[in-house]
Amino acid sequence: MTLDKVLYTAKARTTGGRDGASRSSDGRLDIKLSVPKQMSAADKPGTNPEQLFAAGWSACFMGAMGVAAAKMKTRLPADAAIDAEVDLCGAGGDYFLQARLNVSLPGVEREVAQALVNAAHQTCPYSKATRGNIDVAINLA
Repeated sequence: MTLDKVLYTAKARTTGGRDGASRSSDGRLDIKLSVPKQMSAADKPGTNPEQLFAAGWSACFMGAMGVAAAKMKTRLPADAAIDAEVDLCGAGGDYFLQARLNVSLPGVEREVAQALVNAAHQTCPYSKATRGNIDVAINLA
């Protein structure tokens, strides 16, 4: 793939790792980070990288479905939703991710909905980045 131009560069500074904070260069994102309560005795306020990844991927995937819908001369329903689940897994001392995108397109015929999901999975930058790197299931509700 040949790069035409960089459309946007997100910049964030993180300090303290999973028990720290992240702030975007423009200040629009300013969050505390904490280890998920399932992994720590302490239940601290804050989010974690897996939640951020789930939010980012599902938002991007929804956008990719919107582009696909426009090309197919249809619309996404107003109540379209994606429930993203990103698992942090461990095996033999190594860590890895796996994910599920559970897509809901109420009122859209199953065949059309599947076509939208398939097209989005081919064009979404997050899907491209994870393809072949982590186990991904995309489920159409």
